[in-house]
Amino acid sequence: MTTLISLIVIFAVGYLIVKRYNPQTSLFLGGMVLMAAGILFDTGMPLPESASSGSAALDIFTFVKQTTSKTVAGLGLIIMAVGGFAHYMDHIGASRALVNIAIKPLGYLKAPYLVMALGYIIGQILNIFIPSASGLGLLLMVTLYPVLVRLGVSKMSATAVIATAACLDLGPASGNVNLAARTADMPVTEYFITYQLPVAIATMLTIAILHFFVQRWFDVRETSDENTDINATENGANPPAWYALLPIIPLALILLFSPMMLDTVKIDVVTSMLISIAVAMLCEGFRRSPKEVFADILIYFDSMGRQFARVVTLVIAGQTFAHGLKTIGLLDTVIEGALAANVAPALMVILMVIIITLAAILMGSGNAPFFSFAAMVPEIAGKVGVPAVAMLMPMQLASGIARSMSPITGAIVAVAGVAGVSPFELVKRTAIPMVGALIVSTTVSLIVGL
Repeated sequence: MTTLISLIVIFAVGYLIVKRYNPQTSLFLGGMVLMAAGILFDTGMPLPESASSGSAALDIFTFVKQTTSKTVAGLGLIIMAVGGFAHYMDHIGASRALVNIAIKPLGYLKAPYLVMALGYIIGQILNIFIPSASGLGLLLMVTLYPVLVRLGVSKMSATAVIATAACLDLGPASGNVNLAARTADMPVTEYFITYQLPVAIATMLTIAILHFFVQRWFDVRETSDENTDINATENGANPPAWYALLPIIPLALILLFSPMMLDTVKIDVVTSMLISIAVAMLCEGFRRSPKEVFADILIYFDSMGRQFARVVTLVIAGQTFAHGLKTIGLLDTVIEGALAANVAPALMVILMVIIITLAAILMGSGNAPFFSFAAMVPEIAGKVGVPAVAMLMPMQLASGIARSMSPITGAIVAVAGVAGVSPFELVKRTAIPMVGALIVSTTVSLIVGL
């Protein structure tokens, strides 16, 4: 009975999200219903007796309160600081300066599809410093897109490559990466360099090669696709070229003061972001009036607030939903069924990747499914006998890759709108490279993690 209820709730939550209902409310509601069912059928309680308020029903809300408090003070602060920094860098033009410098050398090459493939790799590297998939995509539509179109690549191919530029969610500035590292109980630098980077390199090369052949095949096949330029205009300041260094400062600080380089000084993501903001404000002080520089800090704080409203609450909602699944016993049922069937650890990892891939495509988000399932991974990994990171990493990468195959993803819709193409036609171009990326990332993750 509890399994049936769990499946109904999961289907209902997925249906609501696909129908564009607010995902936070959908996940909160689903998690609370599952916890209530767990109480009713005596499969589990929302909180242990030592933390209980004395009322099982009230504990459902107490759990949300405690989860909110813990998340905002930890991972939530990281996500807000990263989001605020990215928006401030975009506001002062530093992100645009970094993209302009990275893209400029490609204009000298005369091989259109090679430039296109290299453009993807540069875009994916830029994603380490510009973690917003939509923001990076729109910047590349202003810079890389005209270069590709002038070289003879179709507008659909150029848009497809740009739409996938942030598909891997790389680096310490990514919310998903921080959540994965926190859940795996390891420093974010160790997760990024030791585990994610080797897998990412193999996956990036795979995507670039597949884009080269797939987009060229589509262009030959669809000869009616005309190359047209866009009339996109740049917003914000026109900064000096050296501003390109500013978005790199946080990653440089995190890597420099890490156990892999200088372990005498410790620095975390939030501190590195605050230092970088201070440096950026100092630089702005040489170009603008003090009053303007002081006022612009609200860009950072306002963006932090938006990150809380749109992303951090999604993390909390995902944790609530995952706890509901645990309370009603579905997690134990799935694990016991897999163990009873003697499912190999690698097959369990593949199963979780498939689940999160389907969820990301349906939800049009890489955050929502990963935030929903990440909390339960350490327990699943422990019971099947694999390190948590071996399951978390392919799931984290799969959530971003699968997002790039969904026509309702923000980045897909945004770049398609600028190029004037259908997002549903666009994902036909992104599907094959992303499927290849899923296969390679999962395979290499198993080799690195197990």
